[in-house]
Amino acid sequence: MSSIKFIWVGKLKKKYWQQSFAHYWNNLSKFYALQETIIRDAAHGTQIQRIEKEGELIVNKIAPRDLIVTLDEKGSLLTSRELAQKLKKWTETSGLRPCFIMGGAYGLSQDVQKKARFCLSLSPMTFPHEMARVILIEQLYRAATILKNFPYHH
Repeated sequence: MSSIKFIWVGKLKKKYWQQSFAHYWNNLSKFYALQETIIRDAAHGTQIQRIEKEGELIVNKIAPRDLIVTLDEKGSLLTSRELAQKLKKWTETSGLRPCFIMGGAYGLSQDVQKKARFCLSLSPMTFPHEMARVILIEQLYRAATILKNFPYHH
């Protein structure tokens, strides 16, 4: 079974985000082995200091086999079918696994961004991080169902 890794900054705090996330996580785990690492939000300092501190923690969690996919509003916009094709390519690349990284409230450090093989935008609009996490996991589940010809995607 192919695997997907996630590195997030911050926990899901509201119960409704936790429940929504758990629903899609459980569904996606039927198709892929999933691993997540949660980095603690940098609570003190300037925006730049917080981004740098979180970036250091993220970089320390990246493994050599991780194919880094960052999330950023300036990233590439994909349809669900295009994401499915990317996911297929990423999960079928020998010796690598996709690793989706979502930063904290102020984004990702330059060090993390430089490591990305692909930068994905969920929308040109701005979402709360908790919502963005649920949207990403739902879209990955949708991509998996597209690849397996399951009837979820209409």
